[in-house]
Amino acid sequence: MTRLATHSATARDIIRELVRNMREGLEPLEYSTLAPAIYHVYLHADDLDRLRGLIPRIVDEARRALDAELSILNRTPLSNQLSNKLKLSRKAAPKVEAPPGGWMIDILENTDDETQPGDIVIYSELALPAKPDYGTGSMTKRIATSRLGGELKTAQKYEEKPAGAPETYATLAYEDNKGPQSYRMTKNQIVIGRGGRDYWTDLTLETLPDVSREHIRLRRDPATGKFFVKDLSRLGTTIDGRKIPSSVEYAGDEKKDKNLEVDLPPRARIGLADVVFLDFQAGGE
Repeated sequence: MTRLATHSATARDIIRELVRNMREGLEPLEYSTLAPAIYHVYLHADDLDRLRGLIPRIVDEARRALDAELSILNRTPLSNQLSNKLKLSRKAAPKVEAPPGGWMIDILENTDDETQPGDIVIYSELALPAKPDYGTGSMTKRIATSRLGGELKTAQKYEEKPAGAPETYATLAYEDNKGPQSYRMTKNQIVIGRGGRDYWTDLTLETLPDVSREHIRLRRDPATGKFFVKDLSRLGTTIDGRKIPSSVEYAGDEKKDKNLEVDLPPRARIGLADVVFLDFQAGGE
């Protein structure tokens, strides 16, 4: 494939990175192997603008490539074939399962200032079943892969949902460039913003750069059930139209967190830089 620019990311590059992220995120169980279901792809603005018209085609072919990779991974190894011919008893390798709801892929702009054309960053998520051990809950495995300046990196982390925790602590209804949407808060702390490389957000908004990559942290106190908001942005946050104090101090490019939170009522309208508004309701829908 001919590149339009020396360091541009091509559609093929994106698809291959999605397949790599899937392979890196595989989670083997006793009788099956699970694959990540949700993928957020971040590209430099130049690459995104150049490929924007191809995004539906890229997503379609990426799904086909992920299905094809699963077929390759699930082929019976030669050693197992020989064992079958010789009628030897051997436990089959766990098959890799496709996500029940299909592959969910979003391609977004990477707003990090250090992003270069050709950089591809992918965050994916894999929901794991609850452990059978007493007192443990379900897990979410999060996989981050990147191709930055040609260097490939991978990072993983696990987040546990405590056993017996409510299914939904709160809901957030909002509208960004993708239209009206709803988000269910199922853990005690989430980060909301535009996201980007090195900025992991639980709720990623596709909107104007007035909204910071990491705009607010929304926290629930498990002991009292009360909610708190911490403003981490440059252009501010409002609750029901009133601006709240910022928790950060800027000195040049350095940012210091003062760990300053404000109470959030059970029902409130949260404004992010007067660009995106989140209708918050405690206790779910």
